[in-house]
Amino acid sequence: MKIIEMQNICKAFGDTKANKDVCFDLQKGEIHALLGENGAGKTTLMNILYGLYCSDAGQISIKGSHRSIRSPRDSIALGIGMVHQHFMLIPQLTVTQNIFLGLQKETGFHLDLPKLEKTVAEYIRRFGFHINPKSPVWKLPVGLQQKVEILKALIRNVDILILDEPTAVLTPHESEELFSSLKEMTKEGYSIILITHKMYEVMEHSDRVTVMRQGEVVGTVQTKETDKEQLAAMMIGKKLEKPDARQNISLQDTILSVEHLSVKNNNKLPAIRDLSFHVSGGEILGIAGVDGNGQVELGEALTSLRKAESGSVIRIKDQDLTNADPGTLIDIKVSNITEDRQRKGLVMDFTAADNLILGSQRKKRFSKGVFINRPLVNSHAQELMESYDIRPRKIGIPAKSFSGGNQQKIILAREMTREPELIIALQPTRGLDIGATNFVWNQLMLKRNEGKAVLLISTDLDEIYRLSDRIAVIYEGRFTGIVSPDTSAEEIGLMMSGVENASTSEQGGTA
Repeated sequence: MKIIEMQNICKAFGDTKANKDVCFDLQKGEIHALLGENGAGKTTLMNILYGLYCSDAGQISIKGSHRSIRSPRDSIALGIGMVHQHFMLIPQLTVTQNIFLGLQKETGFHLDLPKLEKTVAEYIRRFGFHINPKSPVWKLPVGLQQKVEILKALIRNVDILILDEPTAVLTPHESEELFSSLKEMTKEGYSIILITHKMYEVMEHSDRVTVMRQGEVVGTVQTKETDKEQLAAMMIGKKLEKPDARQNISLQDTILSVEHLSVKNNNKLPAIRDLSFHVSGGEILGIAGVDGNGQVELGEALTSLRKAESGSVIRIKDQDLTNADPGTLIDIKVSNITEDRQRKGLVMDFTAADNLILGSQRKKRFSKGVFINRPLVNSHAQELMESYDIRPRKIGIPAKSFSGGNQQKIILAREMTREPELIIALQPTRGLDIGATNFVWNQLMLKRNEGKAVLLISTDLDEIYRLSDRIAVIYEGRFTGIVSPDTSAEEIGLMMSGVENASTSEQGGTA
């Protein structure tokens, strides 16, 4: 039984056609995955269904009746809820207070907390979420916070859920728990649309898959009748190239050495606690962990974007570079692929050409006295846009005009062409589609095979497994173990939740 039918949906933003005659349907009791490259139009389509956008053409039927959805209030009234990738919770409030926030009409201005807590407890028992309704949200692990977001939707009597990258910040164990709960919900008649870029989630947990490319639907298939390779080819329009293989090369000298590093977060609380590790040329050291365990602070301290609090802690090629000027790091060939491309990696109003030389604009190569050598900068940009397949090939438009994947390629092209000896890559593929992700992986593996040192900090365990020669697991600013890529996901998942690995060969949380 089709409970949602979207027929010939069109949506344009200026000259850009985000959705072109898109048809999509959802059946009762299924998990339907929505796949596509960055800019394929899947988020636009779901924003139309949830009432955040209005379509330019087409119609939507909900449970057999044509409906006009003009706002999220309309969508919720029709039984459709959306759980966004970035949680919309107030940490200081309890689970119950967060769930009923904004529902004054239903509850009255003066909230009867005991009554509301009882209602929440009934939903928690029904779906097996194991949450204390009285607990402040900030005390909950990320996996339970995700379930609070789902409860916010369920308590509004929706039976259709749109989930946008629901496992982006979860451990493998938390992800499995979430999908176990979602499967139970479908047995009760709930229907779920899953937006994800993790192919194994699609193959393991969905019933059907709809693939979009360049604003159009390429096809809808039964998950059990397809495979990863077919879906990837549908997404990018061609067969996906395999990532470069890891070559057996001899380790070079130690490039990065960190000793007893301590770093504070923005609230002046310890984020990295007495951490020591090293990275040699010819290897990728992967640091795995759930978001929020000090990864950002570590990356910023290593690239001089945040002050290191203790000692002489960061040495690169035998030079003490603790709290050095970021320009000094560029001079000694350290490249930084940041986790926040829009705020830290690019100047969004600068052109692509200017972003491609950012940090090197004063080098003789790109300057003519006190002025920029514009013809040389432009030819340099054109060459990089071709070799890194940055689209559109317009060097003079601002970075904000590019999709997220192409913004990341601009950063990658700039950093790789500095001929780095050390690459610090923090969440280098976050939010990227499978084609762009594969491209980034190939570039990192290429540098590793050339004998360069790569520090990869990622919450994507699949990425860690594919690229790393060693895996260090971080929890609350310390390493719970350093293991080989042969270690099981279950064991690494336990380490990500704080369980120390007793078999690690290196002592004191060092790598």
